[in-house]
Amino acid sequence: MTVMSSFTLAAQTAVPEWVRARAIAIFLLVFQGGMAAGSVLWGAVAARAGVTVALEVAAAMLIAGLAMSLRWRLRTAEGVDLTPSPISEPVVAFTPEADGGPVMVQVEYRIDPHRADDFVEAMQSVKRFRRRDGAMRWALFNDAADPARYFETYVVESWAEHLRQHDRMTRGDRVDQDRARVFHLGDEAPRVTHSIGVRRPT
Repeated sequence: MTVMSSFTLAAQTAVPEWVRARAIAIFLLVFQGGMAAGSVLWGAVAARAGVTVALEVAAAMLIAGLAMSLRWRLRTAEGVDLTPSPISEPVVAFTPEADGGPVMVQVEYRIDPHRADDFVEAMQSVKRFRRRDGAMRWALFNDAADPARYFETYVVESWAEHLRQHDRMTRGDRVDQDRARVFHLGDEAPRVTHSIGVRRPT
């Protein structure tokens, strides 16, 4: 019971609020599936080698598992703020249909070429939370005609899914985003544009 309570707590605290229910569902599926498979395995061992041998082997594996936990510790969300921090809805000239898409979001940065490597490295954290929150593709481009100009682009399945991305932002994500945007030159924020995929008329 102690182990299960600890695992359940770790599973809940290691993920953002918006995905918590899915994470717990997967955790329970794996945990209960493991119990079912383990019952079959240890039943077969006990039937062939005896109950005493089965219990001794199980005890040895538990001790080995404890030793391995010192090397491969269970990762939690310590040090990461998963508090929801939604951002405002995008500014558009018309309201796209909820299932309209795909949607391509482009963020334009002005970066000092001498600090470009640090900016690219900082953007890797931005890439991780964009992909985690629903982006199907993500890329960072540099303008060949203007080395100080960078474009972050990512594609989302639909307009509704992109709005969900806004709701899924956490304070930890904002920290990663602000760390990258520190490299942006000028007083104005990076320019963000939204492009909706055009469908052929039926």
